[in-house]
Amino acid sequence: MTSHRFATRLNSFASRPEAEWPGLAGKPSLMQMAARAAKVDGLTDLDLNFPDHVGEKPKEIARKLGDIGLSINGFAMRYYSNPAFKLGAFTNPDPAVRREAIDLTKAGIDAAREAGASLMTLWLGQDGFDYAFQADYAALWQHEIDGIREVAAHDPGCQISLEYKPNEPRSYSLLPDAATTLLAIRDVGLPNLGVTLDFAHVLYADEQPAFAAALIARHSKLLGVHLNDGYAKRDDGLMVGAVHTLQTIELLRQIHRDGYAGAIYFDTFPDMTGLDPVRECEVNIATVKRMLGVVERLEKDNRLSAAVASQDAVTSQAIVQEAMLGRDRPGVT
Repeated sequence: MTSHRFATRLNSFASRPEAEWPGLAGKPSLMQMAARAAKVDGLTDLDLNFPDHVGEKPKEIARKLGDIGLSINGFAMRYYSNPAFKLGAFTNPDPAVRREAIDLTKAGIDAAREAGASLMTLWLGQDGFDYAFQADYAALWQHEIDGIREVAAHDPGCQISLEYKPNEPRSYSLLPDAATTLLAIRDVGLPNLGVTLDFAHVLYADEQPAFAAALIARHSKLLGVHLNDGYAKRDDGLMVGAVHTLQTIELLRQIHRDGYAGAIYFDTFPDMTGLDPVRECEVNIATVKRMLGVVERLEKDNRLSAAVASQDAVTSQAIVQEAMLGRDRPGVT
């Protein structure tokens, strides 16, 4: 099976700062967090938030990360620099604010390319609404499509990936699920667009992750996979496989069958409860490697294909559990 690159959320490594930087005043710097991330066995890449993490020349940041053994998987836009973005970035009612958001995104794409990356992830969480009678939905949708089209056309060599989420910070996100995101991609109509699938977002969009991935592969392309877990009520950011082990394995099997070759990115939140971020990331990597081993065993088992073809849930569950946990041993009850 193809080996994957493993990337992670850089801000996770601000967790428990007193353990890594005794006496630190203020927040750790980008390179302090990166140096801590570089201790993770098996980690190959980082994603950087723009503009938050890019306080110097992107090429210089990439060089410094390379010196400690890490590559940049891609950039991710953050729309916090202007308080007006709270009412929308690409969908803000003020044309000047929309222009600022679009121009900021173009600058982020340029920075990503200067750093040697060719992936920009857009999570347009501020684009949505909170109340009935707050917005003209047709106008809101058109602003979103126009904004995405303009930033995607800015650099056709850069892949633009839309990360959907049902809500937060807005009560209703304009791109809340796989189907709506695919509609937006169809409306934009540019070839460098695709989707980032975040496992916890998918769960609380009430979707089955593998089904969402299959739809994306059919109608667009999967450009990013963010693994984590949760209880399907919010974006919990728990460790991989902590709650939905079977669904995670099924997703990994689906993206393997669809030919996904991008990084596996850990969008988990050890900083929320002060977990050791190095150990947490190492366990995530080990978990995914074990799960990929299960996928490999399942792909060699013709019984599973037959069971799935006949929608025989009992047989398929027995086969998957055997691949995960092993066969019953004689004399063990």
